[in-house]
Amino acid sequence: MELKGTIEDIIYKNEINGYMIATFDMESAMTTIVGYLPFIQKGDSLKIIGKFVTHPDYGEQFKVETFEKIMPETLDALEKYLSNGIVKGIGPATARKIIKKFGVSTVDILKANPEELTSIKGITDKKAKEISESFIENWDLWQIVGFLQKFGIGPQSAQTIYKKLGANAIQKIEEDPYILSELGVRVDFAQIDKMALDLGIERNNLNRIAAGIRHGLLLTTYNGHTCTLEANLITFVTNLLKVSEEDVLYAIKDLRSKEQIKLEEREEIATINGKTELQVQEWIYLMDCYKTELNIAMRIKGLEEADNIKKISHFDKELEKVEKNSKIKLSDKQKEAIKLINDNNVCIITGGPGTGKTTIIKSIIDIYKEKGKKVVLCAPTGRAAKRMTEATKEDAKTLHRLLEIGKVSEERPDPDLDVTPIDGDIVIIDEISMVDIFLMNYVVKALFKGTKLVLVGDTDQLPSVGPGCVLKDFIESKKVPYVKLNKIFRQAMQSKIIVNSHKVNEGINFLEDKDNDEKTKNSDCIFIEERNSNEIINKILNEYTLDKQIITPSKKGDLGTKNLNKIIQEKFNPLNVMKNEKKFGDIIFREGDKVMQTKNNYDIMWKRKTEINSGIFNGEMGIIEKIDDSMGEIKIRFDDNKVAFYSYQDLDQLEHSYAITVHKSQGSEFQVVIFPIYQAAPMLLTRNLLYTGMTRAKDKLIMIGNPYTIGFMINNEKIKQRNSGLKYKLENI
Repeated sequence: MELKGTIEDIIYKNEINGYMIATFDMESAMTTIVGYLPFIQKGDSLKIIGKFVTHPDYGEQFKVETFEKIMPETLDALEKYLSNGIVKGIGPATARKIIKKFGVSTVDILKANPEELTSIKGITDKKAKEISESFIENWDLWQIVGFLQKFGIGPQSAQTIYKKLGANAIQKIEEDPYILSELGVRVDFAQIDKMALDLGIERNNLNRIAAGIRHGLLLTTYNGHTCTLEANLITFVTNLLKVSEEDVLYAIKDLRSKEQIKLEEREEIATINGKTELQVQEWIYLMDCYKTELNIAMRIKGLEEADNIKKISHFDKELEKVEKNSKIKLSDKQKEAIKLINDNNVCIITGGPGTGKTTIIKSIIDIYKEKGKKVVLCAPTGRAAKRMTEATKEDAKTLHRLLEIGKVSEERPDPDLDVTPIDGDIVIIDEISMVDIFLMNYVVKALFKGTKLVLVGDTDQLPSVGPGCVLKDFIESKKVPYVKLNKIFRQAMQSKIIVNSHKVNEGINFLEDKDNDEKTKNSDCIFIEERNSNEIINKILNEYTLDKQIITPSKKGDLGTKNLNKIIQEKFNPLNVMKNEKKFGDIIFREGDKVMQTKNNYDIMWKRKTEINSGIFNGEMGIIEKIDDSMGEIKIRFDDNKVAFYSYQDLDQLEHSYAITVHKSQGSEFQVVIFPIYQAAPMLLTRNLLYTGMTRAKDKLIMIGNPYTIGFMINNEKIKQRNSGLKYKLENI
């Protein structure tokens, strides 16, 4: 339905995203409108398209899908617009005088002949010019919404684009539409490319091909790679843009000359036509990825080669003292790891659950604190930092909080970003397998030479979500000393979760062990056999309670997170007239829902008792306490008791977390885990995914599914190979 009218009054407006609730005067009637209306002010005339909806509390409203700002069609409406304060230099009295003097010619005077305004008492030449400039600026500002909507780009993106490009946004986009792909707005490349072609840009235009190359390289980072073979990139771009290889090669050369991309030639062993031989391979990077890898390698080398000024003498005696005071007997491997930390500025401690990593961390804390040294504990996520604090009884921070990283664009991380130096003698980072190249770069930049860096993690877990394979590259380069713990301690042997997860790592099918009792209710690791997906869902519903966590390999399918979250919500938090809800896309958020933050948001404010701060990070989970349509926001209380308010614009950062993927669960630990095992894409059914999922359970693990799929996952050792150059740089700098 299309309506025309004027904004009579603004009830609520979110200045960040443009979400608005307002009264709308259509001359013959008034109604309440809601929707994203960036740049709109009281008195503006609009043509709006949408539909009437009935809100349970506020009654009938018109929900705006799209809109067009139009010039007021009557002199009364024009006077109201000029009176609202949006045009600098014009108030109600001046607006009245202008309308009285110029009537229907007012708009032409304001745009083209502002000098005539000086005929009104009180308007000087300077003021007339300012009034005209302000009027034109606001005119340009609302034109961008209509301009972008012609190409399928909605008003939410329009506000972001205008803020980044300014008043000449339309001109800049017309000159180079691909500038939009550099802004981090939610517009996909195909949409931008179609706009460019519609605007008349030639298919072999250099800017178009350069944008396609950058887009291809950016996609590789989304898949965990830091670089790609030049030949593969050329093939991708020629197919994407339907241009010749010569055109792509020329654009690559141009981008290299502008230092936007980097070519790295490496001598590597490659298999060609069945023969293994040493070959020079040409790898292409986005410059930021190349600089990041290079900086990590150089700084790790600098740290390791610096004087070991934090080394503690008579270390064996200190170890004996720790054993005596803590009443523990360290294994030879644990002693080796602790001595490795003392003997080196940088080292790695790896091992699975129950192998004594926490005991090593505690021992290091005791030894170094006894000598007056400052130990800094940190982890990549809030949940992992919380676990570290609980295990050591010492304060642990997230890396983001420790480094005091401000807003960092995840689409365009800045390798040259200034970070806060870490004040500590020894820095211990847990869950290092989750750290990508960008975060690792920020860490090494923050360390002074002489500071000890201890990286603790599990090499058999899934790699980081972001690009790179930092832990793997460090170990395989043989440039960073490491110890791998492989003995399960007696106490941990009591847990079938730990025992069976280690069997999985060794390629042993724990379901085939004759003396295994995980099928009995006496075990902390239960397997319930069920081959039909509907029956698996029924079993999940029978086992599930709100204090349990479902983790699953995939987002898609009957047993993926999307479907499971919908089913669990319907049963455990169904439609209730006493609970507010908000539909966002295909998702309905309801008061009482479990939700998870899906990306780092450095801006969002939160409060915990008297503490006020900003930043909610990827993987943090909480409960929706209140949905307030009048304010256009949702109140969430997170697991660590901090409270944040999300505007409706930010709901794309949230998803239900009754069920989460194994990838999202990494670094977390839950008391009870329900883990459906079912047929899915082979790339998901891997040994390390099964192992990672199993080790998320602390007290009880309930696996439900097909025993054949368990066997397939245990035998599927294939880990998706990530293209990176960190190992090469560590070996060759």
